Amino acid sequence: MAGTILMTDPEFYEVSYTINPWMHPDQWERDAAACHALACKQWTILKTSLENAGAEVVTMPGVPHLPDLVFPANAAIVLDGKALLARFRHPQRQGEEACFLEFFTSLKDRGYLKSVEQFPAGLFQEGAGDCIWDAHRSLFWAGWGPRSDRRAMDHVAGFFGKKVVGLELTSEKYYHLDTCFSVLSGGEVLYYPEAFSRESRVLLEQQVQPEHRIVATAAEAAAFSLNAVNIGRTLFLSKPPPSLETKLGNRDYQCRPLDLSMFVLSGGGAFCLTLRLDRNSQLK
Repeated sequence: MAGTILMTDPEFYEVSYTINPWMHPDQWERDAAACHALACKQWTILKTSLENAGAEVVTMPGVPHLPDLVFPANAAIVLDGKALLARFRHPQRQGEEACFLEFFTSLKDRGYLKSVEQFPAGLFQEGAGDCIWDAHRSLFWAGWGPRSDRRAMDHVAGFFGKKVVGLELTSEKYYHLDTCFSVLSGGEVLYYPEAFSRESRVLLEQQVQPEHRIVATAAEAAAFSLNAVNIGRTLFLSKPPPSLETKLGNRDYQCRPLDLSMFVLSGGGAFCLTLRLDRNSQLK
């Protein structure tokens, strides 16, 4: 099943501030109109590609002065019809919280969700970007460090009643788990080891058998290719180096490379631009 996916209209998207090393407002400002037009085109191609793969795409309106609202992966953790909404660390994104609460409440009213709650105020956790469901192991992988609090893991475990395995992120460049880690439909874990602490690499290796680990290179991670949307055996991702296409092809995955350069300019890729609304813990 291709699933139901949330995306946010990019009408008000821009790169206007810096809260991660990938963000370059100066590059955007050189020709803001052209950058915005290209971003809208890239977003539309991703949306159409997902729809052509069988997904239902639900679109949330953009909001002025909240450019990163275009990345709904950070809006919430969603499983079994329950949504646990994010609390953002940086002031530039905190205005998104009320917008997501209003829209997710409307999703509940429309039957897409059963319940909607927020993390407690002051407990930072930035949605599915830092909490990735692993259906094959029946657990959440939770990133912590740059954006999300380590103690948020206990709240996730209590809210969903699921095991949570925490992974400490130690690089400013890989500030969310989804920038350097992906769980594939066949149960493989694609990850960039250098983004994690030594202790977290050991923990990951204890949970994932060697034959299910796919180690990414620095170039593959820097292309934002690990930030992928996986539907069946197809991965929709920012243009990957040939080396990654070969690794994935050898495991019978098909890559659908997309030009997402205007979103990489803000530190986001295909996964960041989406949020799966119908993820079910009973399905692999």
